[in-house]
Amino acid sequence: MSKAPKLHNDCFALPAGVYWTPVDEALSLLEARLQTVVDNEVCEVEACDGRILAQAVMAPRSHPPCANSAVDGYVFSGGLTPGAHCLDLQGGRSAAGEAFGGVVSTGQALRILTGAALPEGADTVVLQEDVTVEDGKLYVNGPLKAGANARKAGEDVECGAELFEAGHRVQPQDIGVLISVGVAEVEVFKPLRVAIISTGAELCVPGAEVRTDKIFDANRPMLKAVLRRWGMDVVDMGIVPDNAKLVRQTLDKAAELADVILTSGGASAGDEDHMSAVLSKTGNMALWRIAVKPGRPLALGVWGGVPVFGLPGNPVAAFVCTLIFARPALLQLSGAGFLAPQALTLPAAFAKTKKAGRREYLRARLRDGAIEVFGSEGSGRVSGLSWADGLVELSDQAAEISAGQPVTFYPYSVFGL
Repeated sequence: MSKAPKLHNDCFALPAGVYWTPVDEALSLLEARLQTVVDNEVCEVEACDGRILAQAVMAPRSHPPCANSAVDGYVFSGGLTPGAHCLDLQGGRSAAGEAFGGVVSTGQALRILTGAALPEGADTVVLQEDVTVEDGKLYVNGPLKAGANARKAGEDVECGAELFEAGHRVQPQDIGVLISVGVAEVEVFKPLRVAIISTGAELCVPGAEVRTDKIFDANRPMLKAVLRRWGMDVVDMGIVPDNAKLVRQTLDKAAELADVILTSGGASAGDEDHMSAVLSKTGNMALWRIAVKPGRPLALGVWGGVPVFGLPGNPVAAFVCTLIFARPALLQLSGAGFLAPQALTLPAAFAKTKKAGRREYLRARLRDGAIEVFGSEGSGRVSGLSWADGLVELSDQAAEISAGQPVTFYPYSVFGL
């Protein structure tokens, strides 16, 4: 396993003192301080769906590679003026994959089928429905424009043209484009390996004997599924209890196995927040107090040269912070670049008074052309994540939102979910 490039231990450092970092500033800092940490590999095009290109891809030949017919009909040279015309019908034909080897002379026409190469000396095709063939003659009425019903060589893609730039995530339709010009292999980044850790003595897994003071670990399975949707390899480090020694041991192991570590819980400054405490003792942790709701504390650090993202323990806050902060950061580390989601502007189907100072993300869904929001803003209401099909973003400024007013909406789909 090759070692990924290391980050500087102080790459997440912020100025001393308590500072509530605006969301846009936090995102800009992450973009500036992170770089690709994965190596390249060669991948067959047919197996590259979802992979991130490490090199730009150029077309090795044109598409179509030669001029060809768009219809079944007859091919000849030049257009036709208005009125009746008679052409001599030449023997043979041109079919897809079986090009006519001769030359079509002036005043002659040749049978041609859809997709067949235009023979030498011909550039125009008339539909078979528009002609009459009798005794070796082709009768047709003009006008017909020169080049009609024919595709030029390279009309779609010219040889040498850039098809996709480095950092592009390959989609199924892209595979069709690549294959159409004969690309068999592409150079891609290896999948980002993300170690995921849940911390907390109160956590357990379904199927275990459950006491009333225990809760099921929803974060780790939920975030694992998110990461897999993003094409990343997940290293599940399990649940780590509130024990500094075990936290250090788990971080050591995770740094050996992964390119980045994603934790939930223990990222604040409480007595049992061992994740942030362990990172702080190494001098490689910064607690970013982000002016956002939900999920204000975000612990960022470096352990063994591997970046660590410490998410809030609350499932709603962990989910929202993963989409807003971790996703663009992980994409940057993956080689895809720091990608911002594309928002929609739609009318609100709710009313709300918002104070200035924090950006807010509300669980929301699109119904009948307008945006509804979940009935409770409580971060403990994890069911609201499934009720919703996206997030409404409310700006840092104070706002008085009424029904019908335009709001910014991010469908889950723009986050790759």
